[in-house]
Amino acid sequence: MKVYKIIGLMSGTSLDGLDLAYCHIWEKKGKWEFDIKETKSVRYSSEMLNTLKDAIGLSAEKLIKLHNTYGTWLGEQALQFIEEHKLDVDYIASHGHTTHHRPEMGLTFQVGSGQHLANTSGHKVISDFRTNDLALGGQGAPLVPIGDRIFFNEYDFCLNLGGISNISFDVKEKRIAYDIGLANMILNFITRKVDLEYDEDGNLARKGNVNVNMLKRLNNLQYYLLPHPKSIGYEWFLSDVVPIVDETIDVIENLLHTSIHHICDKIAQQIKLNANSNQQSLLVTGGGALNSFLIETLQQKLGKNTKVVIPEKIIIEFKEALIFALMGVLRVEQQTNVLSSVTGAKKDSSSGVVYLPN
Repeated sequence: MKVYKIIGLMSGTSLDGLDLAYCHIWEKKGKWEFDIKETKSVRYSSEMLNTLKDAIGLSAEKLIKLHNTYGTWLGEQALQFIEEHKLDVDYIASHGHTTHHRPEMGLTFQVGSGQHLANTSGHKVISDFRTNDLALGGQGAPLVPIGDRIFFNEYDFCLNLGGISNISFDVKEKRIAYDIGLANMILNFITRKVDLEYDEDGNLARKGNVNVNMLKRLNNLQYYLLPHPKSIGYEWFLSDVVPIVDETIDVIENLLHTSIHHICDKIAQQIKLNANSNQQSLLVTGGGALNSFLIETLQQKLGKNTKVVIPEKIIIEFKEALIFALMGVLRVEQQTNVLSSVTGAKKDSSSGVVYLPN
């Protein structure tokens, strides 16, 4: 039995840092299994955070330079992780950091050059998991649902609350997934106005009240009317959401409270729309799962028919890094790792580019 020893790297739209998960992944009796052996989160410096956040406005030359320097930085972080824990590694699977996502234009870009990462770390790298799906006419996102199906299929719904909220579930034996809408991206944008990285446990939001006009404007965003497959990026947040927040004159507590009600309204709406039984389970992961006020509000809006399941902390924080490790394994095995039922591509694919160190 071949056991793959692989590091998954993930940087999400919430810009809270880089997640590294060293995983053992193997296939037993036709089923993939995993063990997360070591993990690490690296917070971005304020300079790195601002560079990534503002990368959408860079010239082509500066964007390519960032692609290379960020790839080198990823390699440095991976090498340090390997040396700290004396890890035996077959591959590094890296998502990179999404700076541009315009699938309607056939365009997506994740900084973090796989070749620079491989050269710096001294290990084989699998990265660029989205481009092939775009070339096949898909959205290039979401990618995590393949892991939801393989590792977490005992749950009716899998919800990830990163910068964006996205969901996946089965319909007639096909995996369906899409970005629902906002999550930590709007919450962190608001807290940074008062020099806080995030609202711990939703404590500030809990003290607030709903701003009715802001809630109405958020709930009426055109994106929510679109059919799936669909996905959003930072561009949409800047153009459609930031003006609503900036034009709402209110205290931080009310802005956060209103945003959480909006986030939970939209999630509950989608789960109720797609529930196929009287009782269902919802697995929640990502940073938003640690926001107790958000989870309480979500459970309240879902009602007693949906059980919100918060897993152990290692799964909450490192599920996406784990799944990119899995996607790397599936790429090496030349098995499907991107689902056309999720992205809208012409066909399923085994995506990702392999880079050898020099």
